[in-house]
Amino acid sequence: MTQSAGNPAPQPWPWRPAPAIAVSLLLHAAAVATLVASPGLWAWLIGGLAANHLLLIAAVLWPRGRILGPNLVRLPAAAAARNEISLTFDDGPDTEVTLQVLDLLDRYQVQGSFFCVGEKAAAHPEVVREIARRGHSVENHSYRHSNAFAFYGLSRLRRDVESTQAVIAGICGQPPLYFRAPMGLRSPLLDPVLAGCGLHYVSWTRRGYDATIRDAESVLQRLAGALAAGDILLLHDSGRSRTRDGVPVVLAVLPKLLKRMREQGLKSVTLARALGNGPAG
Repeated sequence: MTQSAGNPAPQPWPWRPAPAIAVSLLLHAAAVATLVASPGLWAWLIGGLAANHLLLIAAVLWPRGRILGPNLVRLPAAAAARNEISLTFDDGPDTEVTLQVLDLLDRYQVQGSFFCVGEKAAAHPEVVREIARRGHSVENHSYRHSNAFAFYGLSRLRRDVESTQAVIAGICGQPPLYFRAPMGLRSPLLDPVLAGCGLHYVSWTRRGYDATIRDAESVLQRLAGALAAGDILLLHDSGRSRTRDGVPVVLAVLPKLLKRMREQGLKSVTLARALGNGPAG
């Protein structure tokens, strides 16, 4: 089963700035006009624009916020009513860890969404094909997962996102439908790029910090302590963080998490399935 089977191709739409972005654009235009008319006010104008930029930076650092644009943090009510959740995995594909994650998901007969780094997908296309073949969705997590992604200019953002779309489309037969920024840090300039690619922005309901915390029980508690229908959970299939025994944390956590889900009658599906624009796995 490939990702293209039954999933509609993403369609671009006209970008409309979020209210905070619209206000910021108006402030900049007003500041330029005021500076031309009254150059002596330059210090006040710079102060006002600096305050505006500080607010935008605060929004960048709030991954689950909606100040910069639409942001999916939970599945819709219809999916929750079906006892669905979505397991999402960032930073792969990884030739060691991703395939083991797939085996665990197969064992419990559930699907997930894998937010792949374009550069890694290009290096390991066989792993990406296996993700799609097993009924999971492959989504966009930027091309290089740069720590500076949120501070890219508009043209660089566009190249990064579009390059990943092209790589995954070339492997799976269809570009992704969803995007998640590296570390969840979203640029104020990102939304027009997503609109042009037909991508929807997704964050999470909760994350376990399995890419940084080595204690599997602590990660499990963060993810499953208040687990409920409609949740979007964030894990990582990169293998970057390992327990003291050398096991990738995600592989130590996932079996217990999947068991907890089964006990609560919850089933993980792809984001496309939960949102009604993809096939049942």
